[in-house]
Amino acid sequence: MFSAVRPFSLFALPLLLLLLPPVFASESDHKYQKGEAVTLWVNKVGPYNNPQETYNYYSLPFCHPSKSSTHKWGGLGEVLGGNELIESGIEIKFQEHVEKTVICPLELDVAKVKQFKDAIENSYWFEFFMGFVGELHPDKNSDNGKHVLYTHKNINVQYNKDQIIHVNLSQESAKPLEAGRTLDLTYSVKWTQTNVTFGRRFDVYLDYPFFEHQIHWFSIFNSFMMVIFLTGLVSMILMRTLRNDYAKYAREDDDLETLERDVSEESGWKLVHGDVFRAPRNLVVLSAVVGTGAQLALLVLLVILLAIVGMLYVGRGAIVTTFIVCYALTSFISGYVNGGMYSRHGGKNWIKSMILTASLFPFMCFGIGFILNTIAIFYGSLAAIPFGTMVVVFVIWAFISFPLALLGTVVGRNWSGAPNNPCRVKTIPRPIPEKKWYLTPSVVSLMGGLLPFGSIFIEMYFVFTSFWNYKVYYVYGFMLLVFLILIIVTVCVTIVGTYFLLNAENYHWQWTSFFSAASTAVYVYLYSVYYYYVKTKMSGFFQTSFYFGYTLMFCLGLGILCGAVGYLGSNLFVRRIYRNIKCD
Repeated sequence: MFSAVRPFSLFALPLLLLLLPPVFASESDHKYQKGEAVTLWVNKVGPYNNPQETYNYYSLPFCHPSKSSTHKWGGLGEVLGGNELIESGIEIKFQEHVEKTVICPLELDVAKVKQFKDAIENSYWFEFFMGFVGELHPDKNSDNGKHVLYTHKNINVQYNKDQIIHVNLSQESAKPLEAGRTLDLTYSVKWTQTNVTFGRRFDVYLDYPFFEHQIHWFSIFNSFMMVIFLTGLVSMILMRTLRNDYAKYAREDDDLETLERDVSEESGWKLVHGDVFRAPRNLVVLSAVVGTGAQLALLVLLVILLAIVGMLYVGRGAIVTTFIVCYALTSFISGYVNGGMYSRHGGKNWIKSMILTASLFPFMCFGIGFILNTIAIFYGSLAAIPFGTMVVVFVIWAFISFPLALLGTVVGRNWSGAPNNPCRVKTIPRPIPEKKWYLTPSVVSLMGGLLPFGSIFIEMYFVFTSFWNYKVYYVYGFMLLVFLILIIVTVCVTIVGTYFLLNAENYHWQWTSFFSAASTAVYVYLYSVYYYYVKTKMSGFFQTSFYFGYTLMFCLGLGILCGAVGYLGSNLFVRRIYRNIKCD
C-alpha cells in the first residue's frame, strides 16, 4: 500500500474511524447527525515489513486518554487477526472542523526517546487505521541519521449526507527526538463532502491495476487450457484404451482356446482385479483425511461464494469468522464421507475413526497455533490469542462441530457403508512385480502435484501478496474459477497416475492417489520459501515463525483437500473400469 515513507501522504484505511455515537449511529450504516460525537479508535503498532508483529498502540508512549480506556470487541475473526480497538479520547464531532488542538504535552525522557527511535528505525506504523510513527532523516553528524517524531495529525474526513465515506490521515511537524524536551502532540479535523455513496466507500482501497492485471487473466486462460488438455487425456484413456480392453473380455463368439490365449497374454490393470479393492493400509487414517478433505472442499467453495455475494473483504475478520462458523456447520460432511468409506472397507472401530475425523484438522491447527501463540506471548504481541477467544473456538468445536461429525458418521455407516465392490477380493494378495522407477508409488505421488500447482501458481502470488503485503483481496470470482480448475486438474492428474500405477500391476492405489494429489501442497510450501526471501522484506524470529507457521497451516489444509479430491476421483475411476470386466 505504501511505496515509500512520506511525511505528508500517509493514508488511512476506510475504517480509520469507527463511528459510534452513543444514541443515533448504527454499526451497520454509520449514520450521524451534525454535532454528534464520533469515536476515534486506535488499534496497533508494529514494523511495516512484518505484518504479524503487532503490539498494543499504547506500547509506545503516545498520549493516553484522560479517562479509562474503552475496549471494543470486534468479533471472533478480528481478535484472531490481532486487532485490539481502544478509544483514543480524541474529541471529534460530525461535520465540525477542528483547528490545531493539543492532545497532550509529551515529556521526553531517555526511555521514551529510545522507544521511539527503535520504532522509527524499524519503520513502525500505527493503525487507527494507518500511519508511520516517525522518520529517520539524514544527518551529517550521525552515521545512523536523525530521528524525528511526527507531532501533528491531519484528519480529513469525507462524508455523504449523514454517513462517513472516507478518512485520510497525513502527518507533519516532524520534531527531533531529544531527551528532556517537551513536545505538544496535536491534531486537526477537516470535513469535506463527496458524491461517493456509502456502498462504494471501500473501492478506493481496492488495487484494480494489481489484481486485474493482464497476467491475472492470462493465468486463468492458461489454467483453463490445461483443464481441456487433461480432460481430453483422461477421455482418451477411457474411450480408447479401456474400450479395446473391454472388447477382448466381452467377445462371446470366440472359442475357449482363443479367449484363454488372449487372457494369458494380458497384462496390466486387468490382472489385479482380485486385489484392487483390498482394504488400504491404515484405513482409519485414510478415512479420516478423506472425510476431512471432502469437508474442506465444500467449506472453501461455500466461503468463496459467500465472499462473492456478501463482499466479506469489507469487514475486518469477516472471512476468518465465516470460515470458523462454516467449518463447524459442514462437519456433517466429514463424518458422512468417513463413516461410509470406513464401513465399506470392513472397518470395525468406527468410534476411533469418527473421533480422528472430528479432531484431525482442528487439532493440527491448534498445535501450530499453540506454538505461535507462545511466541506471541513471549514478545507481548497482539497476535497472541486471548484465553477467552480460545474458549469460544473450543465451544464451537465441542458443541457444534463434534456432534455434527458424530451424526454424519452414523448416517454414513447406515446409508453408504455397505460393501459394493465390482470384483471379489482374493484371499491371498498378489505379488507386485518390480517396475521402472518412474512407475513406483513414490514417484507417481511426487509428480502428481506439479500440474495442479501449475494451475494455481499465479493465484498463489496474488493471495500471498494480499495477505502479507497489506493489499485487500477482493477478486473472489477469480478465486472461484481457480478453485474449480484446481479440482478438475487434480482429479484428472490423479486418474492418469492411478491408471499407470494399475498398469504396472500395483494395486496400492488408494494412498498413492491421495499423496499424488496432496503433493500440490508441498510445491506451494516450497513456493512460499521463495516468496519469503525474494518478494518480502520480513525479518526476525517472530515474523519468520508466523509466516512459515501460517503457511504450514494453510498447506496442510490444502494437502488434505486435494488428497481427498484425488482419492475420490480415482475411486470413481477404478470402480468404473472394473465394473464391466469378467471377474471370477
